[in-house]
Amino acid sequence: MILLTVRDVLRQFDAAPVLNRVSFDVRAGEKIGLVGPNGAGKTTLLKIISGAEEPDAGTVEIAPSCVVARLEQEPDFDGQKTLLDEARAGLAHLYELQESATEVAHRMAQEQNPRALAQLQRRYDHLQQELARLNAFNVDHRVDEVLLGLGFQRDDYDRPARTFSGGQQNRLLLARLLLRAPDLMLLDEPTNHLDLAATEWLEEYLRRSEKALIIVSHDRYLLDKLVDRVLELHAGRLTSYRGNFSAYWQQREARHEQLRRTYERQQEFIRKTEDFIRRNRYGQKHAQAADRQKKLERLELVERPQEIAVPPMHFSERRRSGEWVLRADAVSKGFDAPLFTELTLQIERGERIGVLGPNGSGKTTLLRTLIGELPPDCGTIRLGHGVEIAYFDQQLGSLAPDQDAIENARPPNDPEVTPGDLRSLLARFGLSGDIVFQPVGTLSGGEKTKVALARLAARKANFLVLDEPTNHLDLWARAGLEQALRTFPGTVLFVSHDRYFVDRVATRVLVLDPPNWRLYDGNYSDYQQFLERQRAELEQMSADAAGSPAAVKPRRRNDRPGKPRRKRRFPYRKVEDLEEEIAEKERLLEELQSQLADPDVNRDAQRIRQAMQAYEQTRTDLDRLYEHWEEALELN
Repeated sequence: MILLTVRDVLRQFDAAPVLNRVSFDVRAGEKIGLVGPNGAGKTTLLKIISGAEEPDAGTVEIAPSCVVARLEQEPDFDGQKTLLDEARAGLAHLYELQESATEVAHRMAQEQNPRALAQLQRRYDHLQQELARLNAFNVDHRVDEVLLGLGFQRDDYDRPARTFSGGQQNRLLLARLLLRAPDLMLLDEPTNHLDLAATEWLEEYLRRSEKALIIVSHDRYLLDKLVDRVLELHAGRLTSYRGNFSAYWQQREARHEQLRRTYERQQEFIRKTEDFIRRNRYGQKHAQAADRQKKLERLELVERPQEIAVPPMHFSERRRSGEWVLRADAVSKGFDAPLFTELTLQIERGERIGVLGPNGSGKTTLLRTLIGELPPDCGTIRLGHGVEIAYFDQQLGSLAPDQDAIENARPPNDPEVTPGDLRSLLARFGLSGDIVFQPVGTLSGGEKTKVALARLAARKANFLVLDEPTNHLDLWARAGLEQALRTFPGTVLFVSHDRYFVDRVATRVLVLDPPNWRLYDGNYSDYQQFLERQRAELEQMSADAAGSPAAVKPRRRNDRPGKPRRKRRFPYRKVEDLEEEIAEKERLLEELQSQLADPDVNRDAQRIRQAMQAYEQTRTDLDRLYEHWEEALELN
């Protein structure tokens, strides 16, 4: 079933149209990635689809039964509503159904007139069927799943929504949209305010969803795991590719190579034909020349392919460092609470170490401590022989907003570098033309990041320390940065939430989970494989402890890798005892669900109230048992 049809949509702001007669369809259940350089018009296209903007020409047709919703970017919450209130707004229609069913049940219990009672019974049966069809008996569990998955805590539920940070409010907007579950979701950079664990949860949640979506994201790992089709928007044109991001990247290279060859062959044919016409226009072969002139005039010209260039970024070092670059011995650091303790690390020349961890885990603090910007609470840090550090600050505090890009890229204490040298350097990082003369404060986020990276390259340091260098960069600039770091002869220590970037660049991964830390050999995929093996071993140990490999192992909700060892919340109980009780509660829950769907029960208001109360209590007990089981599995 086609949910959305976009035909010949035109949107123009300046001379060149942002959307130049673009057309495509979206079918039910399709998961589409919308990619393109920064400023290509991706957000504009989503706004037009959602009805927030009107096209200058063309049509957007939405199937009559299709609900389309776009992820909002500007939170505007009611001052009195809590986090839970705002999240539940995404399921308002289900809560209204529940309230209606409860109200009808009360009226049935009091109604004496047989005819009126029969009417109420029919109404009640209809409401129960709708609740069952929409899985509304489990609505509070769905709210918990989404809020906890996106990184909120139960203690946050009763806080007013407006008291959360801007990033948290954006996460709440995402939670509300996910709970609403429209037929077609339009997601514009949904992972911008998520840490790694929440991003992984969202990826899995969307992958399991049967709803269609169009997602704009710079997270190539997510696009690889999630989408089955990619739409590339560039220079006003839209091109469709089948498969995930990796498939798209390969197909576009092959497609552009074919277009280049076709264009070059035609240009060569035109040059030879024009040369023949010029030489024979008045000679013996003038008839042939005239015939070729007519053919040339009728020739359908192949357009020069407009490629999205990967900037040829490059880092070099002025001199080579010693064999080891940095040694940290038993280093600890914290503020209100410890972020990392007893961290011991040696970084060898040529290594590229990626730092991972949830928001607030101290990744930036770690970098600043290791390079000497912050003092450690205890422990020692030493730099190796000949080490020269260049630090990329994710806040871009090193840039002077009132100076142009050329002056910002100028290395300190290097009078020999010329403006021409600096312009060539900036061009390698994707900045050319008049933009290099503009004050940096007027540039976009991606352009500022490129200036900061060029400034870093100009210093020719042998130890690059990078804090979220991919922020604001589009896919092509990220690919250029990856290649530059992979070929850099020096050493790299970096923080990034871009899993694809970590996969391509890192040779080791340092994971922070306050106050703990752990170092893994390999890249992000190697780290994930280690966690999978660890989980499998824990499950096998649990099965062995229960005496049977087929023992009940309830699914862990909101499972996040690398959890710190925690204090007990529940009294000690054996894992196998908890699993037996969980199995019993799950059987009871299934029985209660059957009762709620039983027409005989639905005709008795007293029985339905009792069944609903028992269902809610059992589900609450089961949630608590799941948490107890997780704790026992970790701490026993």
